[in-house]
Amino acid sequence: MDLIVARNRIDLVKARGQGSVALVPTMGALHEGHRSLIREARTRADQVVVSIFVNPLQFSPNEDFSRYPRTFDADLEACRDEGVAVVFAPTADDMYPLDRQVSVQSGEMGTIVEGAIRPGHFDGVLTVVLKLFNLVQPDVAIFGQKDAQQLAMIRRMVADLDLPIDIVGAPTVREPDGLALSSRNRYLSADERQIALALSAALRAGAAESVPSKIRAAALSVLDAAAPRLALDYLVLVDPATFSEVYESYRGEAVLAVAAKVGTTRLIDNVVLTLRPA
Repeated sequence: MDLIVARNRIDLVKARGQGSVALVPTMGALHEGHRSLIREARTRADQVVVSIFVNPLQFSPNEDFSRYPRTFDADLEACRDEGVAVVFAPTADDMYPLDRQVSVQSGEMGTIVEGAIRPGHFDGVLTVVLKLFNLVQPDVAIFGQKDAQQLAMIRRMVADLDLPIDIVGAPTVREPDGLALSSRNRYLSADERQIALALSAALRAGAAESVPSKIRAAALSVLDAAAPRLALDYLVLVDPATFSEVYESYRGEAVLAVAAKVGTTRLIDNVVLTLRPA
């Protein structure tokens, strides 16, 4: 079946076929990480819908909305290669009427960690994701673990609003040298890319420890060595469901998350750890 490109709600309704649907929401500039999400989606539903929409609500005025990479023709080819049934690619006018008044508020969890650095970001993320859920009506939606707080926020929204959608978190895809795949990696110079490897190296150093204080210290030592060429926004060890910092005697699953700027490019990464009794 040939790929269908839907530009609005009416086209999307016409394009949706029979059977279960898996949604992969993206902002385009698709890379191997996105392809891995699509492959996961194909194992979980009869047809896959990929949305491509650079969401203005999740960018603040000083962020890179205008220069965010847009590679629509290449994205369509990637979707064809991966057996996607429908690409939903609305315009901002389609998604957000001029008289729009109602948005999703992300609550307290939307104001910490990444939300503290980017105020209002998760309000914009949850608003567009809820709209996509309502438009596509998927049975399952696939998100990358690389955006760990986003994944936690979406799971919380689905639980709080009783949305009948299964949320699946897919593993982060990395380059052979450990750099997490990101659409923003293309902004890095060759020298900056080497500096950026400190993020994944810090996560590996932290993951080699088993106590929260030692995990943080080991990761920070790697990041400190990369300063000042790497400007750290945060390094946190948090509960994956709430993104609150874990205490020293914490046991169970935790997320070690980092965000930093290399040159003008802001990168995030994380690793999931299991802390066990000594």
